[in-house]
Amino acid sequence: MEYTFEIIGVSPVLYFFNHQLQSQENRIDLTERAAYFGSYHCTLDAFLESVESLPMRQNWNLDRVVDTVVQFWLNNAEQVNRWKKRLAEAGSENLLVGRLADLEALRSEFESLL
Repeated sequence: MEYTFEIIGVSPVLYFFNHQLQSQENRIDLTERAAYFGSYHCTLDAFLESVESLPMRQNWNLDRVVDTVVQFWLNNAEQVNRWKKRLAEAGSENLLVGRLADLEALRSEFESLL
């Protein structure tokens, strides 16, 4: 199974919390959804802690998931720095939001939007 990780934006805490609640109410099989999580800090350690605290999807390999996040961090330093700056500018009531997904599930999720 192949995974993908992206930092997708900065969000006010309440908006992110509301999104998570709506996602749970519109519950789809967890194996077919991307996982969205937030962090108050733009550091690799903060994102790894968030990833490790996620309820693991059925069939997800935690070691490969963690490796995916680490590889993103190592290969996208400029993008990470840009998001770090945007998070600092947004203030303490905001989170940096990341998306982690199995590539096939993400592809299915995007196709369902069309």
